[in-house]
Amino acid sequence: MRVALTLSYNGTSYLGSQIQKETKNTILGQLDIVLSKLGINTKIIASGRTDKGVHATGQVCHIDLPPFWSDTQKLQRVLNEMLPLSIHVKKVTDVSQDFHARYSAKKRVYRYIIKEEESNPFEDAFTTFLSSVNFDEISSNIKLFLGEHDFKEFMKTGSDTRSSTRVIYKAYSYRYRGYIVLNFEANGFLRSQIRLMVGALLNLNATQIKDKLEGTKQIALRPAPANGLYLAKIKY
Repeated sequence: MRVALTLSYNGTSYLGSQIQKETKNTILGQLDIVLSKLGINTKIIASGRTDKGVHATGQVCHIDLPPFWSDTQKLQRVLNEMLPLSIHVKKVTDVSQDFHARYSAKKRVYRYIIKEEESNPFEDAFTTFLSSVNFDEISSNIKLFLGEHDFKEFMKTGSDTRSSTRVIYKAYSYRYRGYIVLNFEANGFLRSQIRLMVGALLNLNATQIKDKLEGTKQIALRPAPANGLYLAKIKY
């Protein structure tokens, strides 16, 4: 039986989400340890990877269960009892055998959280603190990313991908209870693409962003910090 697990996690102390040969200190590495203890020896397929320090409120992965694990509510409860507190299974859903957490996904939603004040130890791992932000300029420039673009200038060097073209359906910003939230929805994202887009919004003007999107000028750009980024939702 195939099921989809919807996860939320605090990525602060993990080396990303993907399973790695060298370490178990990843989100799926920790999940794999627990599943093995429960007699569930299956490959874990996630909707996509998140980098070191990036969080999630709606990551989705699928696994195939052995026949003796038919009670998905019990499985959810046991997983949450055994997993670290920084990883939480929000729900376990029965899906068809042809469901694929990555390839069945239609849209992916990410949010980036900024706070315009001095950092504090209670939120520093989850929010990017900045001394000043030009909210009106960000709100205007974020719309430049809408539509289909070749984002080759907005991906991590060494990325393994067949195409760097992506379609962004939504890109907007808003204020919420003292926070500035940047919201992006697309058919997919390249490695570090959102952090580089946020870095552009924070450090470049509209003309420079256009030039970088169109590849007409080489403009050095640093990605925004990982701690402000959240994988919010996967749409199927």
